[in-house]
Amino acid sequence: MKNKAIILILVMLASISLHAQQKNPVIYADVPDMSMIRVGDAYYMSSTTMHMAPGVPIMKSKDLINWEIVNYAYDILEDDDQMNLANDKNSYGKGSWASCIRFHEGMYYVSTFAGNTGKTYIYTTKDIEKGPWTEHSFRPSLHDHTLFFDDDGKIYMIWGVKKLSIVELKDDLSGIKPETQRVIIENASAPAGDNIMLGAEGSQLFKINGKYYLFNITWPRGGMRTVVIHRSDNIMGPYEGKLGFQDKGAAQGGMVDTPDGKWFAYLFRDNGAVGRIPYLVPITWEDDGPVIGVNGKLPETLDLPENKGLIPGIVASDEFKRKKGEPDLPLVWQWNHNPDNRFWSVTQRKGYLRLTTGRIDSDVLTARNMLTQRTIGPVCSGTICMETTKMKVGDFAGLCLLQSGYGLVGVKMMGDKKYIYMVNTSSGQPVEQASIPTSSKKVYFKAECDFRELKDMAYFYYSLDGKTWNPIGEPLKMKYTLTHFMGYRFGLFNYATQETGGYVDFDYFNIHNKITQ
Repeated sequence: MKNKAIILILVMLASISLHAQQKNPVIYADVPDMSMIRVGDAYYMSSTTMHMAPGVPIMKSKDLINWEIVNYAYDILEDDDQMNLANDKNSYGKGSWASCIRFHEGMYYVSTFAGNTGKTYIYTTKDIEKGPWTEHSFRPSLHDHTLFFDDDGKIYMIWGVKKLSIVELKDDLSGIKPETQRVIIENASAPAGDNIMLGAEGSQLFKINGKYYLFNITWPRGGMRTVVIHRSDNIMGPYEGKLGFQDKGAAQGGMVDTPDGKWFAYLFRDNGAVGRIPYLVPITWEDDGPVIGVNGKLPETLDLPENKGLIPGIVASDEFKRKKGEPDLPLVWQWNHNPDNRFWSVTQRKGYLRLTTGRIDSDVLTARNMLTQRTIGPVCSGTICMETTKMKVGDFAGLCLLQSGYGLVGVKMMGDKKYIYMVNTSSGQPVEQASIPTSSKKVYFKAECDFRELKDMAYFYYSLDGKTWNPIGEPLKMKYTLTHFMGYRFGLFNYATQETGGYVDFDYFNIHNKITQ
C-alpha cells in the first residue's frame, strides 16, 4: 500500500509538471504585430521587422510555444536609396509594418504594407516553408490591414485608424476595386471610451460559426493598450463593439484554435528596450463571442508545453561553418537594411564571416552590411571573436547593440596602429569612452543586456584571449525609441571612414541567456 501511495504521488507530480508550466511571455524577444494561422497541427506566425532584410519572418510551431523561423516572405522589400542606406537616406522605423498571414484553398498568403513606399504587398506560395514566393503589389498603402477570403470567393481588406474601411481586391491581387470601398466602422475606438490617445488600428478579421469578429488595438489616454472586438453577421456590417481585453497593456493580435478545441488570443506587450513581446491569453466563448483572459486577467502560466530552450529557432549562436547545400546564413540573421552582397561572404574563408568595406561611412548607423539578430530577455549576452589583420586605415569593426541609442565595442585602425574603442550614446550623442592600444591580431568582444524589471542596462567587455574579460566604458542605458521602432539587436559590423577594401573575419557569434552582472 505504501509503495502504491508513493507511485500515485509521483504520477500526480509528473502530471502537474506537464501542465501549466509555460510562463508568459511565450517569446521574450521583439516579435510584434503577430498574425497567426493553424494548418492541420502546425501553426504559422508572421511579424514585423521593418527595415530589416530579409523581411516578414515566417515562424512555425507545433505547440504555440516553441517557435522556429522557417522562411521570410521576401529577400528585399524595395531596391531603393531608403532600403539600401544610400545617399543619406534610411528606412529606420519604416519598411514593412504589421503583416497578415492567411491560408486559402492550398495557397499561403502574407500581406503587408509600407508607408514609405506607398504600397501594399501580398506574397503568395504553395509551400510556406520552402517557397518560392510570388509578389503582388499595388497602391495605395493600406495601413494595418487584414486580408480576408470570404465564403463567396471574394477577397477583402479592412484597414485604417479609428475609422475603418473595407475594399474588395481584384481576383489576381493586382489592386483594389475602388468602387467597392466603404467605411464599415466610423469610430472603432468607441468601446474603450471617448478619450483616446491611439485610434483603433491593427485590424485582424476572423469568421467563426458564421459570424465576423474584428480585432483591433486602441489606447485610452492615461490608460493602457486595449483590445476592442467588433462582431457582425455580415462582413459589410453593421458591427457591434465591445471592450475585449484590458490588462498589463497586452493588445494587438487575434485568435487561434488548437486541434483539441482550445482557443487563445495572441497579443504583444511593450517591454522596454527588448521590444514588443508576444503573450498568449486563453479564450472562452459566450453568447456574445470570445472572452479573453482568466477572470479578465493575463495569466502568468499557460496549460501548454514548456519552452525547450534558448528560444529555439528565434536566436542562435553561429560558428559560420557551412556544410554543402546549407544556406550561407541561418534564418535567425537579418541585415540592417538591404545588404550589398558583393562585400560579405562565409565562403572566402571557411568557417568565418568576412565583412569587407565597400564604401565610406560616417558612423555605424549609416554603415551597410551590419548583420543582426534579436536580443532576448530577461537577460542575454552576445560574444564574438574577430580577426583584424586586413583592416585599413580608418576602419572600425566589432559588436554593436543596435538601436538609435546604440552602444558598441570594436577595433579602430588609426594610422598604422589599432585601438579597442567603446562608443556609448546614453547622453543622446555618440561618445568614445575608451581607447586602448592593441597589437593583437585576434580580439574578443562581449555585450550583456539586462532587461529585468525594465532595467534596460547593457555592459561591454573585451578580451585578448577569450578567457579573461575586461569591462570597457560606462554601461549603456538602453532606450526603446520610435525612431527604430524595434527592440535592441546584436550587430556585427565593419565600416570604412577613409578607404575601402579592408576586411575583418568573424570566427563566431555566441548568444547566451546568462550574464555576469
